[in-house]
Amino acid sequence: MELSKRLKSFKIIFNLEIVIKNTLTFFLITISSLFLFSQQYHVAKHGNDNNLGTVESPFLTISKAAKIALPGSVITVHEGTYRERIAPSHGGLSTTKPIIYQAAKGEDVWIKGSEIIKQWKKFKGNVWMVKIDNKFFGDFNPYVEIVQGDWLLNTYGMDHHLGEVYLNGDSLYEVGELSDVSDENPLGRTNDKDGSRYKWFCKTENGFTTIYANFMGLNPNDELVEINVRPAVFFPKKTGINFITVRGFKMAHAATQWSPPTAEQVGLIGPYWSKGWIIEDNLITDSKCTGISIGKERASGHNEWTNLKVKHGTQRERDVVFKALKLGWSFETIGSHIIRNNTIKNCEQTGISGHLGGIGSQIYNNHIYNIHIKKQFFGYETGGIKLHAPIDVIIKNNLIHDNYRGIWLDWQSQGTRVSGNIFYNNEKEDLFNEVNHGPMVVDNNIMLSEISILNASQGTAYAHNLITGKIIIRKVSNRYTPYHFSHSTSVKGLMTILTGDDRYYNNILTSNHQTKPYKGPASDKIHNGLDAYDGYPLSSDYWYKGKRPDDFAKHKLPVYINSNLYFNKAKPFDRELDNFENREFVPKISIEKKKNSFYLNFEIDDSFKKVKTSLVNTNILGTAFQSEAAFENKDASPMVLDTDILNNKRNVLNPIVGPFEKIKKGKNYFKIFTTQR
Repeated sequence: MELSKRLKSFKIIFNLEIVIKNTLTFFLITISSLFLFSQQYHVAKHGNDNNLGTVESPFLTISKAAKIALPGSVITVHEGTYRERIAPSHGGLSTTKPIIYQAAKGEDVWIKGSEIIKQWKKFKGNVWMVKIDNKFFGDFNPYVEIVQGDWLLNTYGMDHHLGEVYLNGDSLYEVGELSDVSDENPLGRTNDKDGSRYKWFCKTENGFTTIYANFMGLNPNDELVEINVRPAVFFPKKTGINFITVRGFKMAHAATQWSPPTAEQVGLIGPYWSKGWIIEDNLITDSKCTGISIGKERASGHNEWTNLKVKHGTQRERDVVFKALKLGWSFETIGSHIIRNNTIKNCEQTGISGHLGGIGSQIYNNHIYNIHIKKQFFGYETGGIKLHAPIDVIIKNNLIHDNYRGIWLDWQSQGTRVSGNIFYNNEKEDLFNEVNHGPMVVDNNIMLSEISILNASQGTAYAHNLITGKIIIRKVSNRYTPYHFSHSTSVKGLMTILTGDDRYYNNILTSNHQTKPYKGPASDKIHNGLDAYDGYPLSSDYWYKGKRPDDFAKHKLPVYINSNLYFNKAKPFDRELDNFENREFVPKISIEKKKNSFYLNFEIDDSFKKVKTSLVNTNILGTAFQSEAAFENKDASPMVLDTDILNNKRNVLNPIVGPFEKIKKGKNYFKIFTTQR
């Protein structure tokens, strides 16, 4: 009996010790976790990766911090140039518990995918050469890899390598033969004002890569000469690295591959099929193909059209959508990124691209220019912003100019809003709206290029825009593309584009460009105004009165066009009401830059006072025909266009046409954009 009591007492004491021990362990783990979750790491050029990573004892590389950072960690990088690829091992937990990578405030921090090359030897004339052991490149040699993939249409008779050569920050032009590098054979395109050519050529054999370059009289050993060696600068090597913030860096020189919607899409920087990234306040420049990628991974398809040569690329793209759904593509797992306040330039495919991976994202206040201007290769995926399936994406208040194309939205632009952007001097369209069923809203934009809109879609509302270029309508009856349930990735159906179902309210249209020959399909309807829709039915016409046609594919959908102002050669829709035309006055419009700010000079008469308008909202816009989804905000609340491009409140009874509510007769001068750099 006594033994039994002692054993019982011992058991109680033993269990109590276990409880205390477990409690203490849990407490220590909790404290340790809290410490780790709020860890501050520092990186500096005088550091060492064996250091503690503190401000007094910093790491040498950002990659070292990226290996150990956990949710809540902040990595601060100090002044200097870091030549490495950052591939985060871990992501954050939520928008309130991210991992933050930031440049130290007020310090100039570069991350480059290139290396400096010296030991150049004179070859002939102004041509120099350098021979590099392939071991230098590791498992990725961009001077062996060539630009290739689906929808790449023209390489102009030569292979283009993913590598690049830079002289004092400017990229040279690759040529296809060694003889083309010489002074006597000035092939390629000019990249300086006096017409001289800076060119390079490479060959790889016997374990070495040799690069030949014409530096036009400069000694490369006395200049800064860099070459691409990495496929990306800040890009994970695996998917699902969520909630990363990248802030305040200058990033350059990535040997990125061609990035079509039917392949893995890698950019100089990007989240790689993850959720909740914030990319802000950065300079992103000189990516071989793509600057920022918010695109898809490899498992849902990778260049099968090119590699297998069986199905057409359009069918492969449909396959990609359904494969992605099977792999878990949804708002819960992918997208919802924020890309803001960046300068993006000198990329040869896109500034920002992505298929599927950008759903629910916000892209705003970015300065995007000089995209696809070298034109050494060409394909159907080029533009300042090129997105496929930008469901519920907001593209707002960006300055987009001097690109091959401004914004190209291709497939499944549903719940998308393009608002308050400034476009000018783009070679092709400011906005290419292709094979989308809507609803999509395009409002308060300034479109100053020769072609403002190429519309090969339906179900789009254009409101309060300033449109100075041509409007082109393209019917696409052979492309079955998906449409979705509202605010969802779930596919509701597939259908071709009939054209129509568009809305135009409260816009200013003025044809301010000299007519140039149009290089596009002969079937395109090219117009200076909304007479592009002449002959389209209204909602009050026959098929809405119990007499629907048997075959919708042979018919155009009704349009909703009212209360627009037309100047110069711009003509109205032939059945439009409440519009006003002024053939005598031509508004004077120009862009002016002062330091880091851009201004719009806008001289106008008082015609804007003569248009009877109404406030544009969800009630007026209704629902898109094919998707049967409402023109509403991404949270399903009603949309009301009650502010202008400068965030001024609009008159709710009779808002002013165009993007500016506070406009006056005569000369107007509006500050429209301020760059970060």
